Amino acid sequence: MMRNGGLCRGMSGWHLALAAVGLLFFLWFFAPVFAGVCNIGNVTGMAASAMLVCFGLFFSPVSAWLRRFSGTRGGRAVCVAAALLAAAVLLTALAETALMVRAAHNQPPENATAIVLGCKVNGTKPSTVLSERIDAAYRYLQENPGAVCVLSGGRGKDERISEAECMLRELTGKGIAPERLLLEDASTDTRENLEYSMALLRERGLEGPVTIVTSEFHAYRAGRTAERLGITAYSTPSRTFFLYLPTFYVRELYGILYYWIR
Repeated sequence: MMRNGGLCRGMSGWHLALAAVGLLFFLWFFAPVFAGVCNIGNVTGMAASAMLVCFGLFFSPVSAWLRRFSGTRGGRAVCVAAALLAAAVLLTALAETALMVRAAHNQPPENATAIVLGCKVNGTKPSTVLSERIDAAYRYLQENPGAVCVLSGGRGKDERISEAECMLRELTGKGIAPERLLLEDASTDTRENLEYSMALLRERGLEGPVTIVTSEFHAYRAGRTAERLGITAYSTPSRTFFLYLPTFYVRELYGILYYWIR
């Protein structure tokens, strides 16, 4: 039986540091759960962080098992395949991240029409992510007094009002003139957000480039969707609360990969 404290005495400082880093990231990915945010992003992050914690705490037995396993012919093949898969995942994530950053810095010309993409409404109040998009739209409209804005988003099953209506209430409450705001309250996803918003703009005779107001991690996929619809679009990104950013960033990695495959 291991004596009290034997586990810690058998670990080097960097093993403990590795476990501590894993625990920190686990808590970072777990934090959004308290606000009702649970998706493939934080589930993946928590799983990876838990593996890092276990690897740090049980480094010696795990490394000994890996040496024995990789010493067999089948084990070597599995280890090589796992290493190649890990490298492919890392390179894909780096490529996607670079595209996200580039898209988020695609700044619009002055007074371009804005399209704000909706997000979850909690009853009649905006979620944290939607509040961030509303704030980004407000700053843009303040800096571009000649711009109009389409507020795009329908009503979900658990929402008391549409996302567009929620954004209208918040922006007019901040002092934005209602005549600068157009409502598109029928869409259910990003493609419909853009497609229905552009139809509304054409009805009003508003032509020219648009800037998409959405979360910074979502700017790439929104921009590519606009491109496929023949829309000349720029980006006005909102800034995600740091406790939520890892969760939504990892979820978006899956989203971009799915977009590419589809």
